[in-house]
Amino acid sequence: MSIQTFAGADRGNRVSSLATIAPLTALANRPSGLINQWLDHWTSLSPLGVGHRENVMEAADRKLRIRLLTIAVEEDLFKVVRRGAADAANALGVEAELDGTPDVSAQAVIALARKALDEGVDGLALNISESRVFAPVIAEAKARGVPCVAFNIDADKGASGNLSRIVQDFAQAGRVLGDRVVSRIPRGAKVLVTVHDDGVSALEERFAAVCEPLKAHGADIARLRVGLNPDRGASVILEALAARPASAIVGTGQADTEAAGIAARTLAPKAPYVAGFDLSPGITTLIADGHIDATIDQQPYLQGFYPVVQLTLFLRFGLAPSSIDAGAALIDRANLESIQQLSRQHIR
Repeated sequence: MSIQTFAGADRGNRVSSLATIAPLTALANRPSGLINQWLDHWTSLSPLGVGHRENVMEAADRKLRIRLLTIAVEEDLFKVVRRGAADAANALGVEAELDGTPDVSAQAVIALARKALDEGVDGLALNISESRVFAPVIAEAKARGVPCVAFNIDADKGASGNLSRIVQDFAQAGRVLGDRVVSRIPRGAKVLVTVHDDGVSALEERFAAVCEPLKAHGADIARLRVGLNPDRGASVILEALAARPASAIVGTGQADTEAAGIAARTLAPKAPYVAGFDLSPGITTLIADGHIDATIDQQPYLQGFYPVVQLTLFLRFGLAPSSIDAGAALIDRANLESIQQLSRQHIR
C-alpha cells in the first residue's frame, strides 16, 4: 500500500474556490508569539488536557503532519477524499497523507494508526468502519497528544473518543434512496439489494434504511455481496439475476452501484431499474447513458478537506472540531451535467 503526500508548498494545484478560506491560511501560519495570549484561556478546556498547551506552542513553529487512514483505499471514492485533503493541505500550509488498506479490515487500519503514531504524526483522521474496536488506539493517540477525528464512517458515533466526525447520515440517505426506488417500480416487485462487503457499518445502515420503504411497498428483497471490483461485481450480479430475475437493483456503495449499472448495460434494453450510492466517472457515465437512474452523493471531497482543516486549527489554536453531515444529495440526469466534469477532477 502506498502513501500519497500533499505538501503545503505546492500551492499551484489548489482550486480557485479555496480563495474563500484565505483568512484561515493566514491564521494557520500566524507566528507563535501571537498565539501565546490565547493559550491559557482554552487549554484547560482542551480534550487533550492542559498539557496540550506545549504541543500547540511547538506546532505553531513547524509544518504539521496529518494522516488520514481508511478501509477500501483503492475505491474511486477515496480519490475524491485525496483531492479534498490535498486542497486543504495546500491552503493551510500543512502536510496531509492518505493511507489505508485495500480491503475492509478495521484491524489493518488500526495497525496503520499505531504506525503513524510511532512516526510522529500530529493529527489523525480515521475511517471508524467498525464499532467497539477503535477506542484503544484513539486513547493511545490522546495520551501522546495527537487529536483524532473520524471521516467517511463513524460506527461508534463519537463514542470511540474522536473529537468530531465528517460522515453521511447513512440512515437518512438510505431512506431518500428507498423513496426514489419505490416511486419507480411496481408494488410487490422483486428487488436485489447489493453490498460490496458484509459487516461494514455504513453499508448495513444504508441497507436497513433502503429496505424500509421497499418493504412498505411490498417488495420481495434479496441481498447480494459483490466485492469491490465493479467489473467482477457485474458478473456476480448477472449470475444472480439469471437464477432469480429482479425488477430493480439497488446498490449501497460505490463499487456495487457501478457494478449494477454495468450489469444493466449488458442486459439493455431489457434491464432492471438501477439506483444506488456515490459518484465515480463510471457511475456518472452510466447515469448519462440511462443505465442508472439515480445515486446519492456523500460528498467525499468534504470528508478529506474538513478533517485537515479541523485538525490544523485545533493543533494551532485549540479551535474545537465539530461534526458535519456530509449530505445526501440525489444525482440523476436532470442535474448530472454540472457534476460530470467535477467527478472527473475528483471533486464530486
